[in-house]
Amino acid sequence: MDKQLLTSPESLDLTLSTKQDITPALRQRLNSAELFGTGNEVVIEHAGEEYRLRLTRQGKLILTK
Repeated sequence: MDKQLLTSPESLDLTLSTKQDITPALRQRLNSAELFGTGNEVVIEHAGEEYRLRLTRQGKLILTK
């Protein structure tokens, strides 16, 4: 069976996996400015654990547990 890459609207982010079956995967895209607001750190709860996502002075992201 032939698989084709589907063209999607700009609002969709389709990613191809190279390790598994080549099937487009839909992802949610967040703008970091909306995520951080006027701050430089957000707390993310995942599987009962807290993670901190920080924005550095150089504009890079650091995720720590």
